[in-house]
Amino acid sequence: MALFKKRTVGKPGEWYYCLEHKKVEEGPECPNKDRFGPYTSRAEAEHAMETARERNLEWENDPRWHDTAGRGERDED
Repeated sequence: MALFKKRTVGKPGEWYYCLEHKKVEEGPECPNKDRFGPYTSRAEAEHAMETARERNLEWENDPRWHDTAGRGERDED
């Protein structure tokens, strides 16, 4: 058993959105795997999920990331 628990250290003025608790926090309170950020403002962190949805939609529709040639076809050697 460890004597000291490693604490997530954050800086005042850095804002995060916790995916587990679905809340905004200043300086990370939760582990990296459970949060988005850092953001420069509370308002920006409050819109983290909306920003992620918009970015995912942009990525899904970006032709540079999707090769449409040969879709459904298999290379056979």
